[in-house]
Amino acid sequence: MNYMTEERQLIKQSARNFTDKEVLPVAKELDAVQGDIPLSLRQKLADMGYFGIMIPEQYGGLGLGCFEYCLVAEELARGWMSVASLIARGNGMVGVRDMSEEQKKEMLPRVASGDYLCAIALSEPDAGSDIANISCRAVRDGDDWIITGSKYWCTFADGANYLLVMARTDPNIDPKKKHRGLSFFKIEKPVGVLPEGVKGSPIPKIGYFGWKTWELYFDGLRVPGDALVGKEGNAFYAVSADLVTARAHTAARAIGLAQAALEDATAYAQQREQFGRSIADFQVTRFKLAKMATEIEAARQLNYHVCAQVDSGQRCDKEAGMSKYFASEMAERVTSEALQIFGGAGYTKLHSVERYWRDARLTKIFEGTSEIQLRIISDHMLGKSAFQ
Repeated sequence: MNYMTEERQLIKQSARNFTDKEVLPVAKELDAVQGDIPLSLRQKLADMGYFGIMIPEQYGGLGLGCFEYCLVAEELARGWMSVASLIARGNGMVGVRDMSEEQKKEMLPRVASGDYLCAIALSEPDAGSDIANISCRAVRDGDDWIITGSKYWCTFADGANYLLVMARTDPNIDPKKKHRGLSFFKIEKPVGVLPEGVKGSPIPKIGYFGWKTWELYFDGLRVPGDALVGKEGNAFYAVSADLVTARAHTAARAIGLAQAALEDATAYAQQREQFGRSIADFQVTRFKLAKMATEIEAARQLNYHVCAQVDSGQRCDKEAGMSKYFASEMAERVTSEALQIFGGAGYTKLHSVERYWRDARLTKIFEGTSEIQLRIISDHMLGKSAFQ
């Protein structure tokens, strides 16, 4: 099937040009020193409409689908995966389905313009892929809620306009149904700092630079009653409803990293000479490049299929798991092969390939590890419940 309409080709090319001009130079300058994505680049992303790709036009967005979202994300990841991830702070909003029309009219235009972006606090030291095991609690106190607990791997906690925190609001749930007792809370804050009353420390990462990832501590934080997002106890289902798109987005980011590594390795192989000839003339190098290109295209076409299913309203949890699994595993292999083609030069910060390699490794972990994807795929194949 030919998924690439003329409009989509233009969207992809526009995102590619934007990445080459605006993202790659910033990535090359700031990733090596672990600098933050500048606000000027964030504004340029907003000007392109990239925070509102999937937001309906009546709320100020572009009114496009998962397919276009992933096309843009793939190209941005080709420059810097963190930038491709940043646009999810608008397009990847959780809980939109539970908003009233008044809330949508008030909030979504601000999101689409890049003026109201979130950081999601889900994971905890003892709850990663198993979010049903969350222990951070929110307890009613009159009209307010009191939040106590810790969160781990909250990226952009300082740079966001608000935190979306998942907490347990009903501790008396059957242990086999713990996912039913979780709720979301919105905590607004100034850009550049953590919310008042929330302590935290940046986690020392080996990649995914451009923004900080935090461990957060909530010690009896009081929030108003209207901080509750959606229905009490419905947070797990809100997250689950958005996971298919999130996993397609992660697959797109992985594909973008692999594509960047392939392009750099191809150019380097044609320039680098050994034994009096270009290393691209050696069969071992040529075949590496051919296999890399084939794996990338296979991952891309699988993800196109998933995006088309999402946009047509079909459930595709298994296929999204397959796409995320295949693309992330592929990205680690391809970026590693690209680094091998560079040889010793690839193991320096003088070339971008080491950044692609480091960031590709993360795609096998976030949005559900590779092992979790295999669990999802096999559960669907064997007719098993995720909670058995």
